Amino acid sequence: MSQTEDNAAPAEAEGAAAAAPQQQQPQQVQVQVNDEEANSSYANFCRVTGSPEELIVDFGLNPQPVGVPKDPIHVNQRVIMNFYTAKRLLAALQMSVQRHEAVFGVLETDIQKRLKVQQQAGG
Repeated sequence: MSQTEDNAAPAEAEGAAAAAPQQQQPQQVQVQVNDEEANSSYANFCRVTGSPEELIVDFGLNPQPVGVPKDPIHVNQRVIMNFYTAKRLLAALQMSVQRHEAVFGVLETDIQKRLKVQQQAGG
């Protein structure tokens, strides 16, 4: 038996036996990470490509974030992952953005709309 089943109340165990099997909540596991050799870089550009087996996410710096850049964007990081990892990353990013927006407000990803709001606030 798993730890969650060992700790289940007798009434819950009886109800589970009478009804369809309940889905167990995933337990949060604390994973230790050694990031001493991790490289950090800033990116304001990303591109996602891939194949049926994996996703390729390129990160870079776009020195001209408004309009179409005149010069090529230099990609300085490439992350290759399978779709299972990509889905976990998607969920983690979604949760982080939702928390941020709950505190600071909705993030507008269209830079043209952000510029219009800034011009109206300043003018």
